[in-house]
Amino acid sequence: MKPVIVVHGGAGRIFKEREEGCRAGVVRAALRGYCVLKQGGSALDAVEEAVRSMEDDPHFNAGCGSVLNEKGEVEMDAIIMDGKSLDSGAVSAVKCIANPIKLARLVMEKTKHMLLTDHGAHLFAQAMGIPEVPGEKLITERSRERWKKNLEPDSNPEEFQKDLGTVGAVAIDSEGNVACATSTGGLSNKLIGRVGDTACIGSGGYADNHSGATSTTGHGESIMKVVLARLILYHMEQGMSPELAADTALDYMKTRVGGLGGVIVVNKAGEWAARFSTKQMSWATVKDDNLHYGIHAGEKHVKSVDEALASEREGF
Repeated sequence: MKPVIVVHGGAGRIFKEREEGCRAGVVRAALRGYCVLKQGGSALDAVEEAVRSMEDDPHFNAGCGSVLNEKGEVEMDAIIMDGKSLDSGAVSAVKCIANPIKLARLVMEKTKHMLLTDHGAHLFAQAMGIPEVPGEKLITERSRERWKKNLEPDSNPEEFQKDLGTVGAVAIDSEGNVACATSTGGLSNKLIGRVGDTACIGSGGYADNHSGATSTTGHGESIMKVVLARLILYHMEQGMSPELAADTALDYMKTRVGGLGGVIVVNKAGEWAARFSTKQMSWATVKDDNLHYGIHAGEKHVKSVDEALASEREGF
C-alpha cells in the first residue's frame, strides 16, 4: 500500500494576511506526517506528528494559538483514533498543556477509557509526566484581541467564529491501516466547559480500516447533530468515492441544520478528498511523493515532495 496523508488547518474564513502562514503550516504538517509514513511509521504516528506540528503553530486554533473562552482562558479538545482496532482516545476542556493530541493518544494507550475531561485529564497528564505549560504561553495576541472584541456590548461573536481553525489529519500507512486525529481550541468566548465535536468520536473524527478515515472542522454543534465523520464513512461504505461522500455529508449538514464545515478523507484504497462548504479551508496532502495543497475552493497547487522539503528548509 502506498502511504497517504491529508491534513487540514480548519474551515471558515481565512483573512488575507493569514493565508500564507496557514498554507505554510498545513504543508509543513503534511510533510512531517509523510516523512513518518515513508520511514515505515504507522498511520497513528503520522497523524499525531502532523497535528502536533499544527498545535505548535500559532496560526491555528489548537494548542498555542487557541481561542479563549468567556473568562479569557484556553480550553482545548482533541481526539485520535486507530482504524485497525477502533481504539480511540480523547481529551476535552484541557488547559495548560502544549499538545492535547499527545495526551489523547496516551488516554487511548494507557487507560481503559476513551475520553478524559478537564480536571481528570489534568491529573492524568501529571501522572504521565506531561509538562505543564503556563496558560499565558498558549495565548497569542490575536486570540486576546478577538476575545476583547467579543466582550464589547455591540459585538457579534458569531462573526468571529467563522474563522475557526481546528486542525486535523488522516492517513493510511504501508500496511493499509488508517487513523485520524483532530485538535482544537473550540469557539471564541465559549462558555466555560463547552465541548464541541472534536473530542466526540464519530463527530470530530472516525477511522475504520474497513472504509477509511476522516477528520472534520467547522461549527461543532452542527457537526455533532449529524455525526459528520461517521456519516461520511457510512456513505463510503455504500460505495461513494471520498469526494462524493464528503460533499453529500456536508450538503446534508447545511440543508438539515444550517451548519457549515470542512472535512478531509482517505479511503481504504488510498483515495483522498479535502472538501468544505465554508469560504475557505487550508489543507494539504501527500501521495505518490507529490504534495497538493490549497485554501480556496478550486485552488490546488502541486509540488514534488523533494521540492517542497527543499523550500521548507529555505523557509517556504
